[in-house]
Amino acid sequence: MPIHLYWGDDEAARQRALADRIEALVDPAWASINLSRLDGADAVQAARALEEARTSPFGAGARVVVLQRSPFCQACPAELAAQLEASVALIPDDCHLFLVSDGKPDARLRTTKRLRTLAEEQSFTLPPIWDGAGQIERVESAARARGLTLAPAAAEALAEAIGSDGMRLASELEKLALHAGGGGSGRGGPITAEAVAALIGGQVTSSLAVGDALLAQHPAEAIALVEALLEVGEPALRIVAALASQIRGWLWVCLLERSGEQDVAVIAKAAGIGNPKRIYVMRKQIRGRSPEQLLALLRRLLDVEAALKRGADPGDAFRDGFLLAALAQPGSAPRR
Repeated sequence: MPIHLYWGDDEAARQRALADRIEALVDPAWASINLSRLDGADAVQAARALEEARTSPFGAGARVVVLQRSPFCQACPAELAAQLEASVALIPDDCHLFLVSDGKPDARLRTTKRLRTLAEEQSFTLPPIWDGAGQIERVESAARARGLTLAPAAAEALAEAIGSDGMRLASELEKLALHAGGGGSGRGGPITAEAVAALIGGQVTSSLAVGDALLAQHPAEAIALVEALLEVGEPALRIVAALASQIRGWLWVCLLERSGEQDVAVIAKAAGIGNPKRIYVMRKQIRGRSPEQLLALLRRLLDVEAALKRGADPGDAFRDGFLLAALAQPGSAPRR
């Protein structure tokens, strides 16, 4: 199949799958001619990708055209949509057009409907940050793809340490393979939890743990957890986004329960939570908390985001925001 849709927010898995396909399709001796990488954010390059995909390869192997940030399944201009329609039937069998994007294809678009009748589609989505089982399965899947074996405790520790950072997961798995004595191939035996602890220095945290500390009115602990995340390269705005999602979920559950709603499926749908079973956990977490306390946390988090976007030092922005958030909660005081 000459057209491929690769989409999803797990960039590391997406790029690894793409690299594997390129390696299998393109003859290295002809890669400089038969491999093109273009940026779909530029309409000229998007149109060029369609033109190059219609050109038969030179020499051995196939031609591969990779269009990152593909516009064809998002907000596709009418002119590009017309060019796509005119091109799809002209792509030779030995040419492969990879349309790559972060976002899910918009099923309402005519171009999306057309491509889905022709293309091989693969999604690469990160599990929700609260989905511990999904995070562990993602770690195990990434390890299997590299021929590595993880002990159950090692997979759990690594998932807790990495969170949603796919690039870091790929890097740490490579380090763990070498640490286990497999020369990068994993042949040294199963990777243990002790190896994970030795590699990451005991820094096993995630944005979820930060939110839990804030909810428990432990600002010093939350600040320490954020500093650990920042030290390993977690983007500050990504931490803010994860915390905002977590706190909004708590707020929705709190408000709906106060209104008398008890059906977890209804609460999950209203709160935008995919797994209704998660509601039981969230109910326990917010027991004794008021909507006003959760709204105060959200306000301080917005202040942190504003400070970051104004160029403040991430550590200072979180410290100021979290300490003020603790002081702002009714009847609360920072734990000494």
